[in-house]
Amino acid sequence: MRILVLAPQPFMTQRGTPIAVRMMLETLSARGDRVDLLTFPEGEDVEIEGCRIHRVPALPGLRGFAPGFSLRKLAADAVMLPMAGWRMARTRYDLVIGVEEAAFMAMALRPLFGVPFLADVDSSMPEQIDDKVGLPPWLRRLLDRAEGAMLRRAAGAVTCCRALQEIVESHAPEVPVRTVEDVTMLGEDRSVPEDCRFADPVVMYVGNLEGYQGVDLLIDAMARLDPATHPARLVVIGGGAAHVAAAKRRVEELGIGGRAHFLGPRPVEQLGRYLAAATITASPRTQGRNTPMKIYSYLDSGRPLLATRLPTHTQVLDDAIAILADPEPEAMAAALERLLEDAALRERLGAAAQARVAAEFSPAAYRRKLDGFLSDVIEPRLGRGAAPVAADAG
Repeated sequence: MRILVLAPQPFMTQRGTPIAVRMMLETLSARGDRVDLLTFPEGEDVEIEGCRIHRVPALPGLRGFAPGFSLRKLAADAVMLPMAGWRMARTRYDLVIGVEEAAFMAMALRPLFGVPFLADVDSSMPEQIDDKVGLPPWLRRLLDRAEGAMLRRAAGAVTCCRALQEIVESHAPEVPVRTVEDVTMLGEDRSVPEDCRFADPVVMYVGNLEGYQGVDLLIDAMARLDPATHPARLVVIGGGAAHVAAAKRRVEELGIGGRAHFLGPRPVEQLGRYLAAATITASPRTQGRNTPMKIYSYLDSGRPLLATRLPTHTQVLDDAIAILADPEPEAMAAALERLLEDAALRERLGAAAQARVAAEFSPAAYRRKLDGFLSDVIEPRLGRGAAPVAADAG
């Protein structure tokens, strides 16, 4: 098929949704599809066979996109919409894939160009905005209805977790939907980097430091550990300068500055090396329904995982492969103590988690799920199968 992918994020950058978009593009390429990607101005150009990258112009203010909802992102979306229409006017596409809010763009353009669209639901937009800024109930209801209207007009939907699939099914029960979970991103190299070698046990968090990630909760739990009996160190990888500075102030206020280390962002290619330094991995997330992408790499690392007992985690994790704790500092601290004290438990959880990843969350499993959904469900629904590649005017 000839496909237009609308990805309203910096691409390629080393964070969740752009990494997922890259996996999708690589799967489409392996299928033999020809793809145009329209994305934001920031990011690194990558070579993917059969895929061309087109970018929104770097207008003043269209830089520095943080994860999640922002007015800056809305401004870039407003520029992307007519550019998507321009591309659709020049090229005969078989399908548009709209990532996150770009599915609304695809819906708006469908009456003009007649191109069906697939909604790539990495998060519920009304929920994401409500979590970040707090919406009045009437506005939340309005956005929920808009999300439902968009999904009912889609040819299908792909989600990254079961909770989001349930949202799609509640809005649009007649629309086919498939959960295609994210996968482990670890490479073969597991040698520990020089800047992450510690004599004490390491509790490691990887990811951005937005409030919903719950890093403050993890810091509060670490502060409750007695360094005489549990001399663990907190290692945080990722986060922008402002968030890192705020986290450093917090650990100093709690008196654990000497046991907390903020290493900043690291290339995803080195993730396996840093996780090899961990004694315990942690996902203290407190908001959201989608499962964090890092969970799959945590599980594949062979290190035990501590996560909050919330749907964002429990749709993938269970007590056989992780320690799940209530999202309270005391409960998290008690779970840390249990893991630090029990080497056999750490080994058992790590081995079970790796086995689960190999069976369900490998790159091969991702490709099989997405390819099967497109080939067996979406293409027949479009009534054309793998359509011939159309002539391209630009």
